[in-house]
Amino acid sequence: MSRLTACAACVALSFTALWAPAYAKRASAPVPSVLVTLTPVKEGVLPHEVIGYGTVGPSSAGRKAIMAPVAAIVGGVYVRLGEAVPAGAPLVRLEPSPQTAAAYAQAQSALVVARHLVASTRGLVAAHLATEQQLADAEKSESDARSQLRAFRALGASGSNLVRAPFPAIVTALTASPGAIVAQGTPLLELAELRALVLTVGVVPVQAAEVTVGDPVRVTLIGGHRAVAGRVVLRGELAESGTGLMPVEVSLPPGVFLPGEMAKAAITTRQVHGYVVPHQALLVDNRGATYVMQAVRGVARKVVVRILDSYGNRNVISGPLDAGAPLVLMGNHQLSRGMRIRVARPDPPGANR
Repeated sequence: MSRLTACAACVALSFTALWAPAYAKRASAPVPSVLVTLTPVKEGVLPHEVIGYGTVGPSSAGRKAIMAPVAAIVGGVYVRLGEAVPAGAPLVRLEPSPQTAAAYAQAQSALVVARHLVASTRGLVAAHLATEQQLADAEKSESDARSQLRAFRALGASGSNLVRAPFPAIVTALTASPGAIVAQGTPLLELAELRALVLTVGVVPVQAAEVTVGDPVRVTLIGGHRAVAGRVVLRGELAESGTGLMPVEVSLPPGVFLPGEMAKAAITTRQVHGYVVPHQALLVDNRGATYVMQAVRGVARKVVVRILDSYGNRNVISGPLDAGAPLVLMGNHQLSRGMRIRVARPDPPGANR
């Protein structure tokens, strides 16, 4: 038995001699860590935006239809469809039609007759051959004839009538053509006031319920980059049958947009409070939960969070974050709970990358 015991001891010593260096090497191996960059945790707000797309055009208050004041002949058209015209620019020349000229001549004759009647009635009253009531009736007839003639002149029935633009505008419709005979009230053209252009966008009804008149808006032309400030001036209460979207009108600064241009409207409806973090700080685990990694005394800590809103490349989140522990940005996807963290030093100014 003693010989067997001695052999066993020798075998044990041999194994110990072989494996002891491996165990010692494993015990002295450094703890794995990940090189990361950090950003502080900050509370703040982000705007909640409702997005809509639409077309620039005149508002209902900025449209004006130019109609024929009396039956006339179109003597000349001085504008084209889509042309921008200043205030006072000639638009259309109208000549009185034969019927209008005849009506004007009759009004002139009626005034002449009324004046003679007043004069003769006054003489009769002086001779006590007519009453004061008869004189009053004659004077009223003269006044009516004078008013009728004045109205014809104001409408341009007395001769050539040049219709001018009442304000700086763009011609959005043109139906008049030289030589055409038009009746009173016939549309000749339509103007859109340049100072009253709006962007009409379509918004999903659920989101449109958040929009109120006065909300600030960032307007960007499709394909453009510069945003222009505007405000909501009208929110419709009826979805359009063709699109199912709610119309929202946005005011625009004068002289920046043209009718027919397409643009995007980002409407800020409210402010969302929470922790504001860069988008790259957010991760998603195998269960679909959103989380961030925080550096707590040099060790990675996983915190499940909820995204409240997004704006550009930033998100506002809520969750049990440690306000004094920074968030991991670059390198966060390599971390797991409890891993050691090494912080990358920022390059000194002027360093070559």
